[in-house]
Amino acid sequence: MKVLLVDDSGVMRKIIARGLNSLWVDEVVEAADGVEALSKFGDGVGFDMILTDWNMPNMNGLEFVKAVRNDGHKLPIMMITTETEKSQVLLAIQAGVNDYLVKPFDQETLQKKLERVIPNPTLA
Repeated sequence: MKVLLVDDSGVMRKIIARGLNSLWVDEVVEAADGVEALSKFGDGVGFDMILTDWNMPNMNGLEFVKAVRNDGHKLPIMMITTETEKSQVLLAIQAGVNDYLVKPFDQETLQKKLERVIPNPTLA
């Protein structure tokens, strides 16, 4: 499984990537903002999922999600953010995210959220 991980915090990317790699994710491609993520995403071929932060410079997570969805990509997207207001969650869902994970979170919560979006292939 290949995941695109978008977060402006290098420390947070490393923590999340480590958590993903301890699950069933084979490859994590990192980007620091939506602009870099779009460049790395390219035509989307080969990616199984996107995890993106909301608050980032240059292009925030919501703008990035809209750009991916406007290009017709259907792969699962999870927003990982500190934004907890119901109106913010609704904006993310309307933009096309499949699930929402609030920071801070633990490994068990990350795994449960991932399994809601993509079933664990090792259990299939």
